[in-house]
Amino acid sequence: MVGRTISSIFPKEDVPIGDVVLSLEKVSRAGVFEDVNLTVRAGEIVGLAGLIGAGRTEVARVIFGLDTYDAGTIRLNGTPIKVGSPTDAIRHGIAMVSEDRKAEGLVLCRSVGENISLANLKKFASGLFISERREETAAQRMIKTLQIKTPNTEMIVENLSGGNQQKIVLAKWLLGDLKLLILDEPTRGIDVGSKSEIHKLMTEFARQGLAILMISSELPEVLGMSDRVMVMSEGRVAGELTRSEATQESVMRLATGGH
Repeated sequence: MVGRTISSIFPKEDVPIGDVVLSLEKVSRAGVFEDVNLTVRAGEIVGLAGLIGAGRTEVARVIFGLDTYDAGTIRLNGTPIKVGSPTDAIRHGIAMVSEDRKAEGLVLCRSVGENISLANLKKFASGLFISERREETAAQRMIKTLQIKTPNTEMIVENLSGGNQQKIVLAKWLLGDLKLLILDEPTRGIDVGSKSEIHKLMTEFARQGLAILMISSELPEVLGMSDRVMVMSEGRVAGELTRSEATQESVMRLATGGH
């Protein structure tokens, strides 16, 4: 429909995989998920697949500190960490792009520049005030890097397309010192052309050494962009598949409990 090949929509490239950045060891949240073991390495995109209700987003919310967990250990670069809130997660270099960008990722009535600087206001603060000059410089840099289509930084975010809104959510986090990026349904509600652009950015982030945990309900996206696929079923990790092992059949078999 948009004159692109499948390979251009899912432009996954092999990049050097580094050390383990995130590891979950028997992490549980009572009544939600149990004994989740998971690792994500630097430069790696790990797809978290499964049917709706399997516990994928709930695991991500715990990693980012939105929900508490009852048992298990979360390690970052080999060191156990406590993530009791998103503030803790951000301090540790963890960011999360929510599946609902309009409700949880953006302030729609504010400008592009304000949204981009939102998660890193301390970087632009001079005493009690925000340096508009530094904020503008950072916003312009992100607009250029992510190729956000906006006439200027003063444009109200609500007036932009879904794809450009998603890029602004990414820009907000990329201004920080990131180690792990969690993407929950990264291309939901955007057109095919914008999906391709988001996927290219994911590949570039991985090339730069960022660890990425991607949750997606779209199997082609999981298969097309993941180095490894972790499949959840009924609150447990049902299995792990390498890129070469992961097919629609193998993923669905694990997601449905072997049926």
